[in-house]
Amino acid sequence: MKIREMTHVALFAAIMGALGLLPPIFLTFTPVPITLQTIGVLLAGGILGARLGAISQIVFLLLVAAGLPLLSGGRGGLSVFVGPSAGYLLSYPITAFCLGAIQSRFKEVRFATILPINLTVGILLIYLFGIPVQAFVMNIDLLLAVKLSLVYLPGDIIKATLATFLVVKLKKYPIFNRKLLFT
Repeated sequence: MKIREMTHVALFAAIMGALGLLPPIFLTFTPVPITLQTIGVLLAGGILGARLGAISQIVFLLLVAAGLPLLSGGRGGLSVFVGPSAGYLLSYPITAFCLGAIQSRFKEVRFATILPINLTVGILLIYLFGIPVQAFVMNIDLLLAVKLSLVYLPGDIIKATLATFLVVKLKKYPIFNRKLLFT
């Protein structure tokens, strides 16, 4: 891995940690908080691509596992990986990888192409891992967990839209666009 790639991985792990400084919104009916760290996952996949985006999320999760309080609300340590939000956390590298792989297939980065990918692949993958684990840990029916998670959808749509806007804007700069670096 080149120094520039390591720097980008570290930068996006740090962005995830910075997004964790913002306080979470806890709801009375579910222990999984609303956080802004979903934006970081979508940005890592969209800007860094599949491999580096996934590595940045793995580095972030390793730092959390080591005990650094980088998750929203100052949470960290191995205990977060056995709690109700464990599935959401474990989906971060997979989601970043899939987003990066799909978005790399497009020649041109446009808002109209990236937003549907962020909404369907990005948010759907996070929910696909997060909801079943939440249901298992909370010992509730999967359908009830799906219903509880619907409250997150409007915020996740806003976060996906913001991440898409940032990806489209940042990919115009050579430092985040490999195609522009070598032309």
